[in-house]
Amino acid sequence: MRVLVTGGAGYIGSHAVVALQQAGHEIVVVDNLCHSSAAVLPRIEALSGKKIDFVAADLNDKFALERIFSRFDIDAVMHFAALKAVNESRAQAARFYHNNVGGTLCLLEVMEKFHCKRLVFSSSAVVYGIEQSPPFFEHMPLKAQNPYGHTKVMSEQILKDMAAADGEWHVIALRYCNPIGAHPSGTIGEAADTVPNNLLPYVAKVACGQLPLLKVFGGDYETVDGTGVRDFVHVMDLAEGHCRALDKLAELEGFHAVNLGTGKGVSVLELITTFEQVCQRPVAYQIAPRREGDIPAFWADVQLAEQLLQWRSKRDLRQMLEDAWRWQCANPYGYMPAESKN
Repeated sequence: MRVLVTGGAGYIGSHAVVALQQAGHEIVVVDNLCHSSAAVLPRIEALSGKKIDFVAADLNDKFALERIFSRFDIDAVMHFAALKAVNESRAQAARFYHNNVGGTLCLLEVMEKFHCKRLVFSSSAVVYGIEQSPPFFEHMPLKAQNPYGHTKVMSEQILKDMAAADGEWHVIALRYCNPIGAHPSGTIGEAADTVPNNLLPYVAKVACGQLPLLKVFGGDYETVDGTGVRDFVHVMDLAEGHCRALDKLAELEGFHAVNLGTGKGVSVLELITTFEQVCQRPVAYQIAPRREGDIPAFWADVQLAEQLLQWRSKRDLRQMLEDAWRWQCANPYGYMPAESKN
């Protein structure tokens, strides 16, 4: 198929593009590059040996989207494009709603106009509430705790309503947990703009000396060691999960929400300790007060992914961390040349 990948220059999107190309699909990437780099595209092409058609555009630009659909015969869409920093979403709520919900609406209107009604949507486990206990099932009530999470809940509701109104829509919303790791080649990975918002890139930068100290938020939770527990999943497992969802779209009518994760919880301290073993360096950290809205423990029930998509995660925590460290060592400043940091 020819697949339009929105946000395909981003962390998860870029790994999904690699997996899609390896599966034989033709790819068109649209990305506004606000939190990504076009430098990832030639790296993907080098990995796959295949060309990527790229358009720099914003999803709220309906005319740009219509030009893409007019130029390319798009069979399906994989929708990653979204702002995702939780704390930033609290400070800039309107921007997040405009980008994440408004951009999704604009995309859906253009898809409908061009009779393209197959969509894999990048959702998140943040749609679940803090009042519930793990494991988290797809049928649980959705109670997001921040504007970013609300944009995912709203987008899912829009997709659900559209699929209910028009039986031609085939939509799978993938609610994934904490993606970490990188492509095993070390060629592509998670590149933070400045100070990382996510745990593992921060840990890696402390290990290599770019940052002095990691703050671990919360050391008094009722968990194995007092720190928060999360379901960490390798980004290439996620990418392959998106490919499986794309394969299943034709036979699954309507809207379906599916968790992607390992089904297991790992504490923050367990992750740090394992990373120290991988990189053979200490990671300096200190326990800080809990953050508002954080939950003690989260891991997903992944039975539906196995039943519906015939997918399960294959890579363990050590492989996730080894691949992340390989990426960090090969690309200490992400996709930015080292000389530009001097």
